[in-house]
Amino acid sequence: MAAALTVGIFVFEDAEELDVVGPWEVLGFWAAHVAAAPVRVLAIGREEGTVRCAKGLRLGVDHGVASAPALDVLVHPGGDGTAVLQRDAAHLGWLRELRDRGVLLASVCTGSLVLAAAELLKGRPATTHRDFAGELAALDATIDVRAAERYVDDGEILTSAGVSAGIDMAFRLVERLDGPEAAAAVRRGIQYEPPVS
Repeated sequence: MAAALTVGIFVFEDAEELDVVGPWEVLGFWAAHVAAAPVRVLAIGREEGTVRCAKGLRLGVDHGVASAPALDVLVHPGGDGTAVLQRDAAHLGWLRELRDRGVLLASVCTGSLVLAAAELLKGRPATTHRDFAGELAALDATIDVRAAERYVDDGEILTSAGVSAGIDMAFRLVERLDGPEAAAAVRRGIQYEPPVS
């Protein structure tokens, strides 16, 4: 049996709920019902236990950073808790290590600010919640901030705009990892109608 492709979704105190569970629904449905090869989706946190998200939802953590299995993809949500993570040297170092190991990184909303603080968006196009576009630009003037885009796929790193845009980005991940037919099957399965532009 082939080794499972492992997707981690980072969960932390004061994460925005939909930033976590929107991508989880897309990627989890893909893993459970559509994926052509084994996929597992895990909640990764600073340590095992539970975290309380921005509006009170409590989520369980499957693995702390120290005990997490090797990841192929990491989704980094946004939320009020990103203000702390932007100043957390250990967290930023972990993100840089993941990138150095070839892990595909994706962010939702203000998760991109954490990637920028880790110096992972230098010279890249990226997006974030429209209200934080100026803050993203201030973190690193070399970032090509594309605040009007729902998500930006720059190959090694994907960033998405505010909250619900993380769902669209997750569909893009499925398309990249398993093809457009798989993404379409997930869309049908969860009855997701794309936003009208």
